[in-house]
Parts: sequence; structure tokens; C-alpha cells
Amino acid sequence: MMLLDRTNQPKVRDIEHLAVQMPRRSVMPNGVLLNVLDSGDNEVVRIDLLMEGGRWQQSQPLQALFTNRMLREGTLRYGALEIAEKLDYYGAWLELSSASEYAYITLYSLNKYLPQTLEILESIVKEPVFPEKELGIIIDNNIQQFMVNSSKVDFLAHRALMKAVYGEAHPCGRLVQKEDYNRINPAVLREFYDRHYHSRNCTIYVSGKVSDDCVRRIEDLFGREAFGKDFRKPERRDFIPVSSADKRIFVEYADAMQSAVRMGMLSLERNHPDYLKTRVMVTLFGGYFGSRLMSNIREEKGYTYGISAGIVPYPGKGMLVVNTETANEFAEPLIREVYHEIDCLQNDLVPEEELSMVKNYMLGEMCRSYESAFSLADAWMFVQVSGFGDTHFEDALNAVKDITPEEIRELAGRHLCKEKLKEVISGKKMS
Repeated sequence: MMLLDRTNQPKVRDIEHLAVQMPRRSVMPNGVLLNVLDSGDNEVVRIDLLMEGGRWQQSQPLQALFTNRMLREGTLRYGALEIAEKLDYYGAWLELSSASEYAYITLYSLNKYLPQTLEILESIVKEPVFPEKELGIIIDNNIQQFMVNSSKVDFLAHRALMKAVYGEAHPCGRLVQKEDYNRINPAVLREFYDRHYHSRNCTIYVSGKVSDDCVRRIEDLFGREAFGKDFRKPERRDFIPVSSADKRIFVEYADAMQSAVRMGMLSLERNHPDYLKTRVMVTLFGGYFGSRLMSNIREEKGYTYGISAGIVPYPGKGMLVVNTETANEFAEPLIREVYHEIDCLQNDLVPEEELSMVKNYMLGEMCRSYESAFSLADAWMFVQVSGFGDTHFEDALNAVKDITPEEIRELAGRHLCKEKLKEVISGKKMS
């Protein structure tokens, strides 16, 4: 047997092409788009239903969130306890989530029990009843969690930053208050459900070991006859951010042992020609463990255990955010060091060795993100909700591979604007 010579570093191979599996697409008779990603050997399948209806479409705070959350709390055929017990018995898992413009209903199921779990999924999607008793319990629990979060400096800082960057008229800056929970009732949720949960507003992704029988069953339950009531497509709603004129926002919390620091500004729309390469620049700045912010503020200065920067995507303009927590007395010097790193990126060329390390990190993350059927489904759903085309993965690969130190400097000059960065500190006021 040939032994490895561990004194020699393995050869590093450049990634020339990303072979990301395309979904097999078809439009079912009722108009629902079906995307099939057949990959893997385990007898497990995941079914994702995307409904175009999120915060952007709601008429009052929390309406989209609780409509989605309550789907599992009772249907015409099953009570909440029965749904939970049946899913547990069949080894299935149900996830419900709501985002800016979409709601997600996700079922993980063993193939051998797919007929039984699909029956439950159909009832959850098509015939929820939004029972008042269960809704009251969930609202009370959420109010308690809201009150607990309101005593955390990171929660307070995040809310203050969103309001400062987007303004109160924007869905991102319209902060949920305790009173909003008490305005949620079954009628409010039914209104949102009837408007957005229907076959003309639905896309389905099926991933895992997908058999012909699996596809046929999904078509029978979700693809033959129209379901829902209001078959209008939701109107596209554009909200214009109105940022606060304040540069510094301080949220006092007298008992805080440390301060949460958030710095943020409006960033690029995802269809901007600079978007993909700007992600590389931001990763170098603060997007991974070896970033400029981590190396300086954590490793050299010791101001924090961790600091990060990233672009948070939202419909329209996203937000560039710097996120950390530090001892109260270090908040000011920490902010100065963030600006120092911005100056360095805008004035100095990034060394080729450092840029190569960032590229290898990002390329490795890309490869890991597309290696399983479920991660592929996540990737293609991201492409759909972001409005990207089928060439997105290759475009992202080329952006990472081709970017130069000169481009990093130019992008930092254009898109890291110190004057526009809002500074939010939540913690104890220092004398």
C-alpha cells in the first residue's frame, strides 16, 4: 500500500466550472411550476412550497408571519396535536417560515411514508382553520419572547439600525411593537391566507431521491385542480427607503454588561452590475474568520470575540451591516478601527496572497453549498426569489475568480461610504 507523503502539500486545483444540477421543470395542469432535483441515495425527499406572500404584502405587522405559523395548528381534517403526532410517527419534519416576499412550507419525509405525509401536507396547505384557542396560546408565547428579547442589547441595536436605515414607512423599518400581537386574530390571518395561498401563486421544489411515484403523487394532490380562493397574483410593491439624518443612535440599557454595536447603510440591489464582486470585497472586509475586521479588532486589539460584515439582501436595496458586541468602554475605539479598515481598502491595494485566500474561501463555500440535493433546492429557490437567472452560479464563480486588487479598491471607494454608515450603540452610557 502506497503511503501519503505528508511533507508535501497537496496540489491546489483551481475551480474552472461549477456543475450545478439544474432542476427538471414542468408546469402542472393547474399552473403550478414543479422543480425536481433528483439526487442522492438516501430514501428521503424534501418538498418545498413557495407562496408569494410575505411582509411586503401584509396589511398590518405580523400578519404574514402568523398566517404561515398557524398552518400546522389545525385543519378541517386534523387538529394540531394530531398533526404533530402523525408527523412524528412517520419520521417526518415540517418547517414553516415567512420572509420578505415569500412564505415557505417545507416537508421532509421518508419515501416509504410519503403517501401518509403528503396527505397531511395537503390538508395543511389547502384547509387550515386558524383556531382561536391555539392562536391565543402562540401569541402569548410570542409576546413573552418579544419581552425577553427587548432586554437584549443586540435585539435593541438591530431594531434601531433598521429604523435608521430604512425609515418607518418601509417594511424593514416598521418595527413590531407589543400591541401588534394583540391585533392578530383568525379573521386577519384568513384574509391573508385567502389572498396569497392558492395554486396560481405557488411554486413547488422536490429534492432528494425523487421517484416517478413521488412526482405523480405531488401532481395528483397539488397539480391537477386549482386550489385556493383568490387567484390574482400579488401586486409588486416597491418601497423607497428614507434613512434618518442621524449619524449616531444610542439606545441606553443601564444594566448592560457590554454594548452591541451595529453599523449599517443602504447597499446595492441584487441586479446591480457591481453586486457579485462587491460581495467579494465585503467578505474580505468582514465576511469570514480571517477578514480585515477580525484580524484587527479581534486578534490585534482584543476589543471583541467576534465581528462580521455582510450584505443583507432585501427586495430593492439591501443593507451593508457591521455587527459585533464589545465591552462598553471599547465601543468608541472599535468604531474608529472599522473606519480605519475602510480607509485601507479604499487607498491601498490588497496583497495578492490575501485576495487569493479570500477567493479560495468563497469558492470552497460555493462547492459546499451545492453538494447535496437539499442544498441545491435552497440554491435554486434563492435564485428564484432574488430574480437571478439560470447563469447565476457561473456568474458568481467568475466574479470571485476574476476580481483584481484594483477592483477591490475601486469597489470600496464606491460602496463603502463612511459618511452614510449609521452607528448604533446599545448599552450602558459611558460618562
